[in-house]
Amino acid sequence: MRFFRSSRAGVDPISGEQARAAEEDVRRTVSATERTRRGWFGRMSGVFSRSSIDDELWDELEEILLGADTGLATAEHILNQLRERASAGQLRDPDAVKQALKELLVDLLKGQESHGGKLWSASAGADPPPPPAIILVVGVNGVGKTTSIAKLAHKYVQDGARVMLAAGDTFRAAAIDQLREWGARVGAEVIAQGPNSDPGAVTFDALTAADARGADVLIIDTAGRLHTKFNLMEELRKLRRVIERKYPDAPHEVLLVLDATTGQNGLAQARTFAGIIGVTSILLTKLDGTSKGGIVFAVTDELGIPVRFVGTGETVDDLAPFVPEDFVDALFAE
Repeated sequence: MRFFRSSRAGVDPISGEQARAAEEDVRRTVSATERTRRGWFGRMSGVFSRSSIDDELWDELEEILLGADTGLATAEHILNQLRERASAGQLRDPDAVKQALKELLVDLLKGQESHGGKLWSASAGADPPPPPAIILVVGVNGVGKTTSIAKLAHKYVQDGARVMLAAGDTFRAAAIDQLREWGARVGAEVIAQGPNSDPGAVTFDALTAADARGADVLIIDTAGRLHTKFNLMEELRKLRRVIERKYPDAPHEVLLVLDATTGQNGLAQARTFAGIIGVTSILLTKLDGTSKGGIVFAVTDELGIPVRFVGTGETVDDLAPFVPEDFVDALFAE
């Protein structure tokens, strides 16, 4: 089974159709980062237009990074590396600092590319696990989790995979109906029970059905929950145990859906979910709705969790594999 690749995979020769799809992913990423680019990162050109490297350059650069929600620790990490290189004579003018900054940001994002090491669809050269590949999707209320699941399922179906969805959000009847509607639209079978049923039982049924019906991918929805609610977070541990009893090496991915507009609160969410359930990657939604897309760097740098996908709009096609080079190039585009 060949799942969709990133635009910079560079692994196998790609067809014209795949090349066009990769170009479209880049276009979507550029479009989604427009507000961030025009906002805080748009000030970069002014910072680097001066004639020499001085204290004011470092101060302005720090202000921009903090304003874009990169977080204090990550901003200091980036600035310290740049200052060291400038002091060593490796960066002789502001333009050299700009190029070094771009390289550092890309390296920071790529440094976690293999973390978790199991989300085959966005990792260059990574092979899918034996079917069914199991993706457990988690996140707080209101981040666009169910819609993101539909977008992800749509990508896999387009790539020829047989996809099943598990309606594990049983607390809201509307969530079950919503997932069923999305499943019908994208061509993915949905396993569900009634409202208020046991999410563990739904998950077990879905695992059994995926095995019996030869599914390539099983994506498990979960109820949105505040990361501060201990009992609800503990329920995620139970779901993981249900999965592990049938497939000891699963879930093959724990995908946290994170709202880019939440800023540093998103970092707190990611930290809590990672501690409870072991998040292996992030799908970032609503990037097009914020001017502070620097949260991507904070999560990757401070928590070591890679961003794998970016929601780039409202339609089912608005999901792109996260490619560090494309993302950083988009931020600095003029």
